[in-house]
Amino acid sequence: MKTAISIPDRVFQSAEQLAARLGVSRSELYSKALAALVEKHRDDLVTSRLNEIYGPAKEISSLDRGLASLQQRSVARDE
Repeated sequence: MKTAISIPDRVFQSAEQLAARLGVSRSELYSKALAALVEKHRDDLVTSRLNEIYGPAKEISSLDRGLASLQQRSVARDE
C-alpha cells in the first residue's frame, strides 16, 4: 500500500542515512520501523481493554459473582 506522510527534515535525513547503512530501501526501513512500534504497543491495547473490564483499582469484576469467586480462588491456588 502506498501512503504519504510528513516528517521533520532531520528525521528524514537520519532515516536516509540508516537505510543506506543497512542496505535497505526507504520503504523497507519505514515498514520495519512501523511494524516494530505496533508490536511494542500491542500489549498496551490488551492492558487497556482489561482495565476497561476490571477497572484501574481492582474494582469488582463485571463477571457473575459466583464465577468471579471461582476465578479468584483458582488464581490464589496457582500463586
